Amino acid sequence: MLEHFFQCPYCWEEISFLLDTSISQTYVEDCEVCCNPIEVSTAFQNQDLIQFEAKELGQ
Repeated sequence: MLEHFFQCPYCWEEISFLLDTSISQTYVEDCEVCCNPIEVSTAFQNQDLIQFEAKELGQ
C-alpha cells in the first residue's frame, strides 16, 4: 500500500488515500474533509505510481 497526498477537487484541502500498488484501477472514494465523491484513477508499473488522477464525480 502507498499513501498518496493530493488536493480534493471540491474543497481543495490536502487529503491522502491509501493506494493498492499491486493493481491499476479506477474507483470512487469520498473526501475525508468534505465527504464529496472523488473518482480516482491510478496506474502502477513495477509497484511505482506512474499515473494518478482525482476528479469530481459529475452529479
